[in-house]
Amino acid sequence: MSERAETGRIAGSDVVYPTAALCAGVALWWALARLLEIPSFLLPSPATVAARLAGNPELYLANAVSTLEKVVYGGAIGIGAGVALAVFVAYVPWFRRAVYPYLVTVRVLPKLAVAPLLLIYLGTGTATAIVFVALITFFPLVLNAAAGLDRAPAAHRDLLRSVGAGPLERLLYVDVPYAIPDVFAGLKQSVTLAVVGAVVSEWVVADDGLGFLILSGSENVRPDVMLAALVVLLIVGLALYGLVAVAQGYVHDRLGLEALD
Repeated sequence: MSERAETGRIAGSDVVYPTAALCAGVALWWALARLLEIPSFLLPSPATVAARLAGNPELYLANAVSTLEKVVYGGAIGIGAGVALAVFVAYVPWFRRAVYPYLVTVRVLPKLAVAPLLLIYLGTGTATAIVFVALITFFPLVLNAAAGLDRAPAAHRDLLRSVGAGPLERLLYVDVPYAIPDVFAGLKQSVTLAVVGAVVSEWVVADDGLGFLILSGSENVRPDVMLAALVVLLIVGLALYGLVAVAQGYVHDRLGLEALD
């Protein structure tokens, strides 16, 4: 198998396997509802949830778009800030010694605890939700990118230095290619957390989105509404993760990263 085909196979598996797992989960859901004869007010069948989606698609589409906006805007801010700070952490020794321990420590704190604070300081609304998503996506990216930028062999850096290359050339031609796998690992974590963060923020500080729809269904004891929103949320999350996986395969193949192994 050629390297190009192997790269495509790996990227494809990142999409196919989660999709297969989702289908298996739906089949198990149907079996539980059907075979165990669980009342629909406790566990609606997939057909009931599908009918709920088909009966009011505009409601779920509008809320999915709202959640996706929070994921995209907040994720872009968090990821961009994470990459920028990772460069400082990797290239400025005193900055790394001063900041890196706090980055590691803050990462393990439960991010849900931050949402009420944001509610106090920023109030409710989409902007607050975007800030929360940015915070929750920032830490995986900065830590993974910083680790990746330190991964290049010292011999490669010495070679560039011997021909008069500066820090920018080192970053672009040596450190970035070696950091790509770590960056994409961080991106996959960040995308997943961005979806979770958007839903959590919609529970606390927003009045729209799939998270708010799930909360509303819970308060009104409507599991069909909750499960329909969860299905849409799964599709959104799977699509975003798949886009990152496909982008990783493309970049891996385009830059010929096999040569770095």
